[in-house]
Amino acid sequence: MTAEAGAHPDGFVLRVEGLAAGYGGLPVLGGVDLVVRPGERWFLLGPNGSGKTTLLRVVLGLLPPTRGRVVRNPVHAAPPRIGFVPQRPAAPGALPITVREFVALGFVASRVRRRDRGRALRETLARLGLSERARVPYDALSGGQQRRALLARAMVRDPDLLVLDEPTEGLDPSAQAGFLALLDELQRARGITVLFVTHDLEVARGYATHVALFHRGRVHAGPSHEVLRPETLETVFGLRSPTSGGTA
Repeated sequence: MTAEAGAHPDGFVLRVEGLAAGYGGLPVLGGVDLVVRPGERWFLLGPNGSGKTTLLRVVLGLLPPTRGRVVRNPVHAAPPRIGFVPQRPAAPGALPITVREFVALGFVASRVRRRDRGRALRETLARLGLSERARVPYDALSGGQQRRALLARAMVRDPDLLVLDEPTEGLDPSAQAGFLALLDELQRARGITVLFVTHDLEVARGYATHVALFHRGRVHAGPSHEVLRPETLETVFGLRSPTSGGTA
């Protein structure tokens, strides 16, 4: 990933230019182009194995591209300004720490000054409804509460870009709705840019400003109202209309 000198500070958060990536010489993505601007909510949709998580790994600097590049605006270029919410919580019993300690792991390599961390931690726990659970063991939380703790761990870093890899997978409808409402509130209040991987088409329709549809190594990207058209959805998901079911 590179930072581009002289770029307009508010023009974009990141640009993906002619990106190709894969594993062990096997291509997964090829020729991906998109521009993500401040405050946008990008939802990445597509079948399993279509490259959604691969793109996230390149953006996070965990996987080098085989061709092309990801350019980050210098204002947003330092990795600590990225918050990451992984696909699943840790397995029960794997983390014998409290919720407060778990969320505080987000400060590792972050830009938040040490003298400000106590206040930032308290405020984040309160905003995400976890203050009363702060001293409870992390693995004693419900599934929905664990997702909130994962989101809190990302948010305590004060990120400009929030990357989420299927964070609502496996949640019941009530917990999913609560998580999405909380994310919507945080994003609007802080103006954070969001990259959100999901299989749920209805979630994308309800929350995305922009959508990237992954299909056979290629990406069709743009404003959600332009991308989520019947003909495009039929090509990618086999749906005959944009109301033909909620998940893919």
